[in-house]
Amino acid sequence: MKTYLTGLAMGAALAFGCTSSAFAGADGPIEPAPESARVVHQISMYEADELLATPGVTFYDVNTLELWADGYIPGAIFFGVGDWKKLLPADKNAMLVFYCANRLCQSSETAAYEVMKLGYTNVRQMPDGIYGWKMSGRKFERP
Repeated sequence: MKTYLTGLAMGAALAFGCTSSAFAGADGPIEPAPESARVVHQISMYEADELLATPGVTFYDVNTLELWADGYIPGAIFFGVGDWKKLLPADKNAMLVFYCANRLCQSSETAAYEVMKLGYTNVRQMPDGIYGWKMSGRKFERP
């Protein structure tokens, strides 16, 4: 019975102009998808703390306005605005550090990736976010 149904399906496919390559996934071999050429470089809170005192490094807070108002890394720029591209420096080699709430939040990784797509080459992301920063006892500011 199985052979009969397979033959029937092949016959129907041929009758409607389908070729056998349609069943095999076209002409090429099955290969894994290529890895993304751009990977967001993650840094620890310790590394971020060291960069905080470095001239020319800009921190971006990618949290909601409510979280921003509750505290942000000193000197960080609120990134949750409609025209965020205006917040970026002209120098595409400048170091930019993005963070959001914590390791469960993906907003800073998404923002960092979008900035990299614009050609910025020195982009970092701190996955511990503002909650990790505050819990570690580091200083923060409020607007």
